[in-house]
Amino acid sequence: LHPGPGTVDIYGYDGYPLGFDCANPTTWPDNDLPTYYGNLHEEQSPYTPNSIVEFQGGSFDPWGGLGFAQCAELLNAEFQRVFYKNDFSFGVTIFNIYMTYGGTNWGNLGHPGGYTSYDYGAVITEDRLVSREKYSEAKLEANFLQASPAYLTAVPQNNTHANGSYTNNPEIAVTALLGNRTNFFVIRHAAYNSRASTQFKLNLPTSQGNITIPQLNGSLVLNGRDSKFAVTDYDAAGTNLLYSSAEIFTQKSYDGKQVLVVYAGPNENHELALTLSCSSEVVEGSGVNIVKKKGTTILGFQSSPERRIVKIGKLYVYILDRNDAYNYWVLDLPSSPVSGNYTNGTLETSAAIVKAGYLLRTVEVKDNTLHLTGDINATTDIEIIGGAPAKLAELMFNGENIKFAQDSCSGVVTGSVAYKEPSFSVPDLSTVGWKVLNSLPEIVPGYDDSLWTNADLTYSNNTQRNLTTPVSLYGQDYGYNAGNLLFRGHFTATGSESSIYLQTQGGSAFGMSAWLNGTFLGSAPGIDAASNANSTFNLPNIAPGSSYVLNVLIDHMGLQENGQGGSSEMKTPRGILNYSLSGRNASAISWKLTGNLGGEDYRDRTRGPLNEGGLYAERQGYHLPGAPTSSWANSTLGPMAGVTSPGVSFYSTTFDLDMPAGYDIPIAISFTNATSSNNGSAPAAYRSQIYVNGYQFGKYVSNIGPQDVYPVPQGIFNYNGPNYLAVSLWALEEGGAKISNLSLVAGPVIQSGYGPITLSPMTGWSKREGAY
Repeated sequence: LHPGPGTVDIYGYDGYPLGFDCANPTTWPDNDLPTYYGNLHEEQSPYTPNSIVEFQGGSFDPWGGLGFAQCAELLNAEFQRVFYKNDFSFGVTIFNIYMTYGGTNWGNLGHPGGYTSYDYGAVITEDRLVSREKYSEAKLEANFLQASPAYLTAVPQNNTHANGSYTNNPEIAVTALLGNRTNFFVIRHAAYNSRASTQFKLNLPTSQGNITIPQLNGSLVLNGRDSKFAVTDYDAAGTNLLYSSAEIFTQKSYDGKQVLVVYAGPNENHELALTLSCSSEVVEGSGVNIVKKKGTTILGFQSSPERRIVKIGKLYVYILDRNDAYNYWVLDLPSSPVSGNYTNGTLETSAAIVKAGYLLRTVEVKDNTLHLTGDINATTDIEIIGGAPAKLAELMFNGENIKFAQDSCSGVVTGSVAYKEPSFSVPDLSTVGWKVLNSLPEIVPGYDDSLWTNADLTYSNNTQRNLTTPVSLYGQDYGYNAGNLLFRGHFTATGSESSIYLQTQGGSAFGMSAWLNGTFLGSAPGIDAASNANSTFNLPNIAPGSSYVLNVLIDHMGLQENGQGGSSEMKTPRGILNYSLSGRNASAISWKLTGNLGGEDYRDRTRGPLNEGGLYAERQGYHLPGAPTSSWANSTLGPMAGVTSPGVSFYSTTFDLDMPAGYDIPIAISFTNATSSNNGSAPAAYRSQIYVNGYQFGKYVSNIGPQDVYPVPQGIFNYNGPNYLAVSLWALEEGGAKISNLSLVAGPVIQSGYGPITLSPMTGWSKREGAY
C-alpha cells in the first residue's frame, strides 16, 4: 500500500484448492473445498479485511501436457460457482483471481513448468476471446457483489455446523453472512463435489421472522456442482426484497421505475418475496405464480429458457434463465472529472442495463443520444432495459446509427446491430518465398570464437549446486540467463579419447546436441519432465596431436520458478553440470560459451533482456525487421522444405497483411507435424522458434508438445502493412527434419468497437558492433 497517513498492513493469503490435474478435468477430490478460510482469518488477522490476494482461476499445463482446453474444463464455471461463492461466504472483500487473462510467455519469459502459451484456462482466452462460460459466470458474480453494498458490512458466521443449517436437508450446507438488516446465505452441497440434484427447503431469518422457503409449494432444487446466493431483506432499487432463492444479477433505480434482475439455472424451482402490496402483472412470459400475503408479493416460478417480466408498482422484476443472463451487461455511465475513476454510488445505482450478446464495453448519454461500444460475433438484438433517456433521440453502436423503438410505458429501447462478414485473407506461407541461413556456423571447421566469453571462473556464486567441473559452465555465472546456450570445448588429442560424457541441464523438456569439429555426435531430444540429461557419445577416430572443438548446443527452457517463499530454485543452473573425456583429465578441455549477445548488457533495448538467445542469427540480430537477407540462399518452401542433416537453419520471409478495420481477428501461427516418417518410424525430432517483427512468440518442440498453434496479437503483427517472420529449425537427429506445414490461421471474427491498435515498438536491424 502507498505509505502515508492511514496506511495499514493487510494480511492476505492465496489458494489453489483444486490443484492442477488437467488430465482429469472432471475429478473433484473429496474434502478439497476450503471451508476453514473464515475461521482461519478470524484466528490470524481478524481486524483487517479478509483478503485473498491470489485465488485459483485456472491451471498451468506442462510440456507434454494435454493442453489448456482441459484446464479450462477443470476450472470451469461450475468451479467458480462452488469455490468462489464459498470464498465470498467468509466475507472476503479483496479477491484477486489468478488468472483472469494469462496471455503468452513470449520471448523466453516463462519458466520450464510451462510452454509458450499461458492461456491458463483462464476467464479470457490467450487470443482475447470471451467465449468461455466462465467469463460470463464471473460477470454474474461480480455484478451481484457490485449491486450489493450490504455485503461489505455483513458479518460471516462460524460455519463449523454449516451442513443442515438453515435447511431441512443435511445434504445441503448453508453459510450465513448476517448484517444489520440484509443477510446473505451461500448454499451448496455438504459434499461439495456432489453431482446430485437435491431438493430442500430454507428456513431464513427475515424482518418478518423466520420464513420457510418456498412458502407456496414444492421444494427448492440445488443441482450438482452448483452453489447459490440467497438473500433476505435486500435493498432492491429502493424496495425491500424480503427474500429470494433466485440469484440476483443486478438492481438499479431510474426516474420513474426500478429494475431487479434475477436468474436461475436449469430445472430449478424458486421463490422471492417483495415488501410490496400494490398491483402486479406479468408483462412478458408465463408460469409465474403471484400471491399476496401479509403485505408482501410472492413470486414463485420454475426456471425456464423463456424470459418473464413482472411489474409490481414501479418495479420491474426480470426473471432470466442463467444462459440468457450471460447476455446482459451493466455499464456505469462516465464519471465527472471531479470523481474521476473512483466509485460513484449515484452512477452505479443508475447504470445502464443492456442485453447485447457477446461483449459491451462502454455507454455514454449525450443530448438524448445513447452511445454504446462493444463487440458482436453475429447479428445481435440490443435491448436497453434501464438507463436510456425517457425520450431517446438516437441510438449509436460503435459510432453507427441504429434503428430503434422505445416503449412509451417502460422506456425500454430495442434495436438490432447487423453483423457484417468482412472480406480478408491471410498469406499462404508455402508461397511467400523464403530466405535461409545456416545458424550454426560454429560446427564448421575454422570457425573463429575469439570474441566468445571465456569460461574461466573456478568458482560459482550459485549456492544451489556446487561445481563439479574445473571451471563453471553455468550460463548464469557469465550473464547468459535466457535462450539457447552454446559451449565450445577445445582440446588437443592424445589419441586415447574415445567418448565424451556430458551432463547438461536446461529445464523441463530441454534438448541438446553435440558435435566434434563438424561431426555430429548425437542429441538428447528431450523428455517432458526431464530437466537434465546424461549423454555419452562415441567419438570418431581421433588423431594424436590434433586440435579438436566440442560444440554443445543447449535449449534453455527458462529459469526455475520459486514455488515456495524463501526457496532458491530460481538459481538452478543452466548449462553443463559435468563432463568426462575418456582417457583425459577434465582440465584438458578449455571452454568458451555464449548466449544472447552482450548477456546482461543486452543489445535490443526495445524488446528487453529475455527476447533473444544465443543462436548465431539471434546474436547478429537477424530476427529483427530489416535484416540483410538479400545474400541468403533462396528457399521456396522455407522450413517446410527442411534440412537433411542435424543443425540449425534460420528462415525469414516478409508479407503484408490487410485486415479490415472494425474487427478483432486473432491470427496465429500453426505447426502441422508429421505423425510418422516415410519408413513408418517416429518423425525426426526438431525444435523451432518463431519471431514476428523481432518478437519471439513461440517455441515449438515437435517430439513433446502439446502446443502447435501460437497466437500472435495485433500490434506484434502489423495488421495493415509489412511483417517480417523468422523461423529457426533445429534438427536433432541424423537425416535432419522439416516442418510438415506452417501456416497462418485466423480465429473467430469479432466485429469490434475497440478501435485502432498501436503497434508495439519495432526497432529494426542494424549492424551490431562486436557481434560474432
